[in-house]
Amino acid sequence: MAAVAGALLALAACGQTRHEPTPQVRLTAARLSVAQLQKLAGGADPASLGLQAPGPVNALPPAESVQALGAQAEALNAQRPFAGLPIEPMRPFVLKTDAGDKDRAVHCLAQAIYYEAAREPLKGQEAVAQVVLNRVRHPAYPKSVCGVVYQGASLATGCQFTFTCNGALRGSPEPALWSRAVTVARQALSGFVDRDVGSATHYHAAYVAPYWAPTLVKMTQVGQHIFYRWTGTWGEPQAFTGRYEGREALLTAAVLQSIPEVIAPPAEEHKVTLTTADGQARTYKIVNPGETTGDPAADIGALHASRRAPTRDEVQAINAKLAALESGINGGAAARTMAQAATPAAEAGRD
Repeated sequence: MAAVAGALLALAACGQTRHEPTPQVRLTAARLSVAQLQKLAGGADPASLGLQAPGPVNALPPAESVQALGAQAEALNAQRPFAGLPIEPMRPFVLKTDAGDKDRAVHCLAQAIYYEAAREPLKGQEAVAQVVLNRVRHPAYPKSVCGVVYQGASLATGCQFTFTCNGALRGSPEPALWSRAVTVARQALSGFVDRDVGSATHYHAAYVAPYWAPTLVKMTQVGQHIFYRWTGTWGEPQAFTGRYEGREALLTAAVLQSIPEVIAPPAEEHKVTLTTADGQARTYKIVNPGETTGDPAADIGALHASRRAPTRDEVQAINAKLAALESGINGGAAARTMAQAATPAAEAGRD
């Protein structure tokens, strides 16, 4: 830990010589218990839990996830260009639930906005809120606001939002900045859409270069944060099929202790369009070997891939049948041509 702290301090000092914003580099405070995290997510005052603010805490992701910091990270981030792909806006997220769930959802979302972007411009706070709600809808994440915000919070290196595992929650927020964060949270849960970040599910501060950044689509920068989405269709709006399940109070130990995993995108659906003898084009779905619905009616319009590759003898037999068929077709065509050629002469003789 001392070596890590020394490295962080050296990088921070490097950044300070350029008069650039650098992260604070204090060792992470002791982790909170599952019970404490559950109470803080529910709106408990840290003081009521006997928690004392540790002063400035490390605002960085866990050391294991950081590729570079400070000026070095900014240079590395600059080398990775933005994708330049269209940023599609998401559907409005309108929270429809009971009063208890709504209060908890607002509180957890406000915590994310406050601890991640309290001093960012309004657009920066709205962007953070959009990422949280995007995750609620994405199949890879929990289906409640508090579940998304606190995922992996009881792990030193597994938290999705750094403030939930670096000790920042031990201190009470500044009233004016907290009030602003609550306003942004209520707005987001009432259908406001931040069009600047679209379907983004990840972000990091510009002075940090996390290891996962090159694996995602670099979309845009808002304030001090750079935003990313999943690659391929997994990161497009149509992939966000998850439904909000509520039960914000059910912040289970499994959610708090879950180590985030990169979930593989679903296999792309393969289709082929064929033109039938009557000239109509029809599209068929290619079904993988062994895949079946068990319902014959549901398999109409599907082409089943071969279960195995044919043997050499089978290939030769198939080729022989095709050759015979082609010979028959060509032979029949030749006979018809000869008959057609002879017809005019016969008719001329009758004249």
